[in-house]
Amino acid sequence: MNLIHLAALAALIALPAAADGIRITDPYARVIGPSGAAYFRILNQTATDDTLISVTSPDAGMVMLMNDSADANGVMKMTDVPEGFAVKAGAERLLASAADHVMLMDLTRKIKPGDTLTLVLTFQRAGAVTLTLPVDNLRRTGPGAGPTPYDAASAKTN
Repeated sequence: MNLIHLAALAALIALPAAADGIRITDPYARVIGPSGAAYFRILNQTATDDTLISVTSPDAGMVMLMNDSADANGVMKMTDVPEGFAVKAGAERLLASAADHVMLMDLTRKIKPGDTLTLVLTFQRAGAVTLTLPVDNLRRTGPGAGPTPYDAASAKTN
């Protein structure tokens, strides 16, 4: 095996360790008056299932994990998800409009488009991930794969 092959093999072996953890990509929020919602993509790059169990924010008096879904008659209904959002090992979970999302209530300051919010996401295994996200009330697309300047990752790996 020549030196180039050895270097390529070493790089491949190192990749899983570098990618291990929880990653948050393309986060953003929409804010209307004293409340808002946050959307992002959660990537679980570990070999172990994890769960987003809670979210806090210095910018909101109350933060809840919520789900929007249509009932049998097509009427949209928002429900609290106290058990959190599970993210299977090696998979991702999308938090988007009219689906799973983070609800922000009783905002602690006047927030306008272009401002940023801070969230602290707590995962059962990965622990806390601090996230800064932009407020973009005009955006109508769901979170993408990134990278964006607002992406974040867990410090702790499983």
